[in-house]
Amino acid sequence: MSDRHGRLAHLCIDVQNMFAGDTAWHTPWLSKVLPAIEAIVDRAPASTIFTRFIPPARVEDETGTWCEYYDRWPSMVTSRLGPDMLQIVPTLARYVPPAKHFDKNRYSPWLFGDLDQTLREDGVGTLVVSGGETDVCVMATVLGAVDLGYRTILCTDAVFGSADQTHDAAVTVFHSRFGQQLTACTTQELLDNWEEVA
Repeated sequence: MSDRHGRLAHLCIDVQNMFAGDTAWHTPWLSKVLPAIEAIVDRAPASTIFTRFIPPARVEDETGTWCEYYDRWPSMVTSRLGPDMLQIVPTLARYVPPAKHFDKNRYSPWLFGDLDQTLREDGVGTLVVSGGETDVCVMATVLGAVDLGYRTILCTDAVFGSADQTHDAAVTVFHSRFGQQLTACTTQELLDNWEEVA
């Protein structure tokens, strides 16, 4: 591997109880792809960062169109969800530590906090992305990673959405528009070539 790509980190996006459980944001696909995500985390738990999407405590704590967003899903504010719903699903939470958390309140993990700076200081230049949703937070993560110059690897069987049509459309866009800066592969292909990638 060229030095320009640096070390590998795995960003596992928002695999939380509120998407796995009986909530307004339940995503049935999560349970189907969870074994693939677990396989990636198990290969390198110390290189894994779990992002967590943290809604506001109340609708009125938000601004602009985010107020309208939570008006649509008032049950998904943290004062009504409870803290357990914000946590990573148990089969993945057992890897923390050495895996780490990064909390965000928007689709993209790059807008707030110091994720990019932390990764750069650790010598990371390659990102493996898994989690959900494919057409929302995963897309925001991938596009931000590409913009920031990371070599980005998307495991297409380790991402999930809540609608087949938009999941498939997002994967098609990743394949067709970002092939120069993004590698799309299966989890098994990643694991089979781990030494070359990492």
